[in-house]
Amino acid sequence: MTVITRFAPSPTGMLHIGGARTALFNYLFARHHGGQFKLRIEDTDKARSTPEATQALLDGLNWLGLSWDGDAIFQSAREARHREVAEELVDRGKAYYCYTTAEELAAQRKAAEAEGQQFRYNRQWRDASPSQTPSDVRPSIRIKAPLEGEVIVHDKVQGDVHFAAAELDDFVILRSDGSPTYMHAVVVDDHDMGVTHIIRGDDHLNNAGRQMVLYKAMGWEVPVFAHIPLIHDEGGKKLSKRKGAASTTEYADMGYLPEAMRNYLIRLGWAHGDDEIFTDAQAIEWFSLEGIGQSPARLDFAKLNHVNAYYMRNRDAAELAALIGVDAVYARAIESVKSKASTLIELKAQLGFYLQAPTTYDEKAQTTLAKFGANLPPLLDALENLDEPWTAESVKTALTEAATLAEKKIGEVMPPARAAIVGAMSGPDIPDAMAILGKEESLKRLRAACKA
Repeated sequence: MTVITRFAPSPTGMLHIGGARTALFNYLFARHHGGQFKLRIEDTDKARSTPEATQALLDGLNWLGLSWDGDAIFQSAREARHREVAEELVDRGKAYYCYTTAEELAAQRKAAEAEGQQFRYNRQWRDASPSQTPSDVRPSIRIKAPLEGEVIVHDKVQGDVHFAAAELDDFVILRSDGSPTYMHAVVVDDHDMGVTHIIRGDDHLNNAGRQMVLYKAMGWEVPVFAHIPLIHDEGGKKLSKRKGAASTTEYADMGYLPEAMRNYLIRLGWAHGDDEIFTDAQAIEWFSLEGIGQSPARLDFAKLNHVNAYYMRNRDAAELAALIGVDAVYARAIESVKSKASTLIELKAQLGFYLQAPTTYDEKAQTTLAKFGANLPPLLDALENLDEPWTAESVKTALTEAATLAEKKIGEVMPPARAAIVGAMSGPDIPDAMAILGKEESLKRLRAACKA
C-alpha cells in the first residue's frame, strides 16, 4: 500500500502556525513511508475564498519548505463529482431528498431551544414516499445516519472514540442549490485522491464520526485517522492573533529561518526521546504517529528563539548577509555578532553599528564617555601610529600598550573605546570590531567620541 496524506486548508486567510504544523506532520509521515503528500485547497466557500488567500497559503508552504506531490487540487472544481456521489447514495437507499424548508428548520430549532433541548432534525422525509414530495420545493440531500448502535473511530492518537447513533443526525450532504457540504465533499475528495491517512487537528474529531457514516454508506475503505491536539499559547489558552497565531510569513518577517520553524514545529506535540535539534533527514526517519502526544502543545517563544539561534549559528555568514539584505562584505561582521542574536531581526540590529557610525550614544555609553572619555586620546595616538597590519591582534596590542603608557588599567580604556565604536556598551569584542571596520573608520569614530 502506498501511503498518501493530504493537507487541505481553506483559502480564507494566511497559513497559520497550527495549519503549518498539520502540513508538516502529513509531509513527514508520507516521506517516512516513501509515499505521497498531496495538497487540496478547500475553496467551496466562495464568499471567503480568494485568489490572494490561496497564494498566501502556497507562499507559506513554499517558505516552510514543504513540497507537495502533483498539482494542487481545488475542491470547487469537483462539485459535479460531489453531486454524483450524493445522488448515488440516494439510489442506494443510503440518503434521501429532504424538502424541509429553511423556514421550517428555523421553527424546529426555535422549538427545541424553547424546551431546552439540543436541536435535531426530525427526519420527516427519511421514509416518505415519492407521492408525498412537493413539486415547488428544491430538495437537499441528507444521509441516512444509523438509528441505533454506535460509530467507532479508531484514532491513532486519541484511541477509540465512540459516537452514539443518537449523536449523529441525518446531516445534509448536498444543499438545495446543488452545492456540496463540507462534510460530504471532504469524504469524496479523500476517497478519490486515495488518501490512506488523515492527520489533522482534533477540532475535526467530531467530524470523523459523521464522515465514517459516509464511508460506510458508499462501501469505501476508511482511512486511518490521527487527530492531533491543538497548539495553545504559553498560558495554556487557545492561540489568538496577539499570542502566537501568526502566519508562517509573519514568522518569516519576525526573522525566523524556515529550517528552524520546521524543527520547532515538529516538537510541538511530537517527541523522539529527548532530541531537540535534528536534521530534516532525521525528522523523516524518526517521525511516527505513535510519537504524537494527546495533550495540547504549548507555544514557547524562548524555545523557538533557542532553536532559531542554533540554526543561525550554523548558517554561512554570506547566506545570512543575503537574508538580511546586506552586502556579503559584512560576512566577517556577521560572524562576530551572530552568536548574540536569536532572530534575523536581532542579527541585523546587532550589525547596525557596522553599517552606520553612531550619531548618538545610549545612556550607558554617555556615562562611560563622561567618566573615561579622557582616556581616548592616548588610544588614538597609539592606533594612528600603528604600522603593523590592521588586525584584531595588532589593535588589541596597541590598546594594551597605550593603557600601560598612560598608566591606566585596560578596564579604563576598553569601555570608552566600545562606546566610541558602537555607541552602546554591548556588542562584539572591540578589537575584532575595529579590525572589521578598518583603520580609517575606527579612527574616525574615536575622534568623533573625543569631541562628544
